[in-house]
Amino acid sequence: MSTQLSLPAPSSLRPPRIAWSAVATVKRFASILAVLLLWEIAGRLHVVRPFLLPHLESVVWRFYSDIVTGTFFWNAALTLYRAVAGFALAAVVGVPLGILIGMNRLMRWFWDPLVSLGFPMPKIAFLPVFMLWFGVFDLSKIAMVAFSSVFVVIASTQAGTAGVERWLLWSARSMGAGRIAVFFQVMLPAAMPQILTGLQVAMPVALITTVVAEMLMGGAGLGGMMMQAGSYADSIGVFVGIIETSCVGAIAVTGMAQLRRHLLRWHPEFNPR
Repeated sequence: MSTQLSLPAPSSLRPPRIAWSAVATVKRFASILAVLLLWEIAGRLHVVRPFLLPHLESVVWRFYSDIVTGTFFWNAALTLYRAVAGFALAAVVGVPLGILIGMNRLMRWFWDPLVSLGFPMPKIAFLPVFMLWFGVFDLSKIAMVAFSSVFVVIASTQAGTAGVERWLLWSARSMGAGRIAVFFQVMLPAAMPQILTGLQVAMPVALITTVVAEMLMGGAGLGGMMMQAGSYADSIGVFVGIIETSCVGAIAVTGMAQLRRHLLRWHPEFNPR
């Protein structure tokens, strides 16, 4: 009698999906893990004084304490509210204005010099002006965020609208499409990737401006918390604020990336051949 060895199926030889997912996660965040490891080694070896660079363990425990007590969620919610409100205002104003500038020569003649002047300008210098106009509470911070973000939105929307291939418009018009149909069915979809790129850039700008405004104006929020910790020489609190701000920024950036994926699910960017 001849005995036959039964070999397992090729699929059973593959590592489980959970293992592959864990490996992919480690590879994706390898640089962050390396920085945290160097931070811990520097703290353990006393390369830098603990006051200048607290031990990672102390920072993690303070972060955990802020989560348990709800301090992190309260400050993060305030910062996100101001950033998202200012970002939304910049999008509502910047996208239509950018489209008009890209489509109309008269609008481009009037607005292009203003946008070119305001785009590289350090907008945070206007914070005292907004404080005089709107007070020292949320309205001035939201206005400052919107003012800082709107130039990015206008410039990207204008570039996307003006960069639409003319043969697409000519083809639609030759097939009998009206101006409204050409705009909503041809021009806007063609310009959408560039518009969303500008919005993705504007979101971190909005968050950075919010934190800086909170630092300068005080009060609740992640920026105000870091300034309060710095005024009491609480270096652990300052580093915790940096980590908490990074977490909030990662959430905001990931949300914008998911929004882009959803709105451009028809685009070759997410449907490669």
